[in-house]
Amino acid sequence: MKKIVCTIFLALAVTASLLAQTTPKPAERFRISGQIKGLKDSTCVLAHWYGPTQYIPKDTAKVDPQGRMVFEGDKLPQGLYLVLTPKQRYFELIITDEQSFSFETDTTNFVSNMKTKGSKENDAFYGYQQQMGKFYEESQAIDAQRKLRNDAVSNAMFNKKKEELAKQAQDYRTTFLKDKAGLFTVKLLSASAEPEVPNPPKAANGRPDSLWQFNYYKQHYWDGIDLTDERFLRTPIFQRKLERYVKELTVQTADSLIKEGESLIAKSKSNKDVMLYIIYYFTSQYEQPKILGTDEVFLHMAEKYYLTGIMPLSDESARDKVRERVNILKPLMNGRVLPAPTVSDTLKRPIDFMNIKSEYLVVFLYDPECGHCREATPKLKKFSEAHKKDTRILAIAVDKSPEDWKKYIREFGVGEWLNGYDFTFRTNYRQQYDVYSTPVVYVLDKDKRILARRMPVEQLDDYFQFLARQKQDLAKKDPAAVKTAAPKGK
Repeated sequence: MKKIVCTIFLALAVTASLLAQTTPKPAERFRISGQIKGLKDSTCVLAHWYGPTQYIPKDTAKVDPQGRMVFEGDKLPQGLYLVLTPKQRYFELIITDEQSFSFETDTTNFVSNMKTKGSKENDAFYGYQQQMGKFYEESQAIDAQRKLRNDAVSNAMFNKKKEELAKQAQDYRTTFLKDKAGLFTVKLLSASAEPEVPNPPKAANGRPDSLWQFNYYKQHYWDGIDLTDERFLRTPIFQRKLERYVKELTVQTADSLIKEGESLIAKSKSNKDVMLYIIYYFTSQYEQPKILGTDEVFLHMAEKYYLTGIMPLSDESARDKVRERVNILKPLMNGRVLPAPTVSDTLKRPIDFMNIKSEYLVVFLYDPECGHCREATPKLKKFSEAHKKDTRILAIAVDKSPEDWKKYIREFGVGEWLNGYDFTFRTNYRQQYDVYSTPVVYVLDKDKRILARRMPVEQLDDYFQFLARQKQDLAKKDPAAVKTAAPKGK
């Protein structure tokens, strides 16, 4: 049995509407009684899924010496639920409009021993699993026989049996989906299935066109799931599919992510809860993204949905925090000119930021006594020595005294860098440069436009190799363009 951890989303102070739980009328109640043989004198929890590894508890029940228990209370939001037993073992129940039913099972095997009364959904849900389990057992038995008889004739016979068994399983599934159409069980099974990709046309080289296959798969990825059915929010299926679609099937650039996000929002807009979840997902994933430049997705979602009131927040102060975050990040997006820092060198001479001559400028914002900064400094020094022909380092101490700053410069032997300090103590580095932890690294081009933000020092070498390859590719396509090439950005 899998083990899962109970956690609840609290990010960005999103209201309980994201959990898609409508307050039930007082008269609307649920009652689920059950018996688990082999379990006694303990407690079980009834919870619904919220994502692939999270659940939200709705009720607890005491288990008597005969393994009997009762869950009851105000009517439950519909979806896929778990009954969690001691040691985090669990089985699932489908909760739709049938909210008064019973079940009976055994700790030796929750699924194969499950019997339900008063719930067409769970009769179907477990009937399907039990029959497919029988097909699986038959397949295992054939494999066991194969180990004993591995001659060519036997192998051919076993292969034929496996093919016949696979056809029986597929026929059973097809019939089941047709006969039980309208049940949420069928929706769950359809949503879990992968798109069937037909044989592709051949590419110019005579081989199957893999790009056609990928595009077909992506275009039909959501065919099996109803994006207007908010019950999917309380299953492990929807977020897993969304995660894969966004992270594996979508090009990780801001433009592509925003386009796909808006497409999914449009498809789900007839169900507010699903729509809000998709907005929340894109916003939370790309506020602090792992891929450079994709924080533009956060800005788009925040401005279009959070600041306009489409996405509900707990109160106006929460909206103010989102607005503050937007105001900090907007001037710091890739392609923008980094706001000029007001700093001076060790002789208190102002550093003319815009007139620093170098193809690239690495701005290193640090605290002289920060452990991570001190670990990063020797690595940055090694990088600067390897790239001194085209790169300069502007290292700015955002904290501590001028004495601590100068001591740091001497200790690490980085006097060749442009070392800056704000002797006026007026710069709010968190507000101006998004420095909420140190160190923070910006990579700028010769015009001081941002190429990368919050770049780990350890990745600078790899990133500069990427820039070099990008420049070489551009030179091959258009040699004249290299001299005038500017980084992408707004």
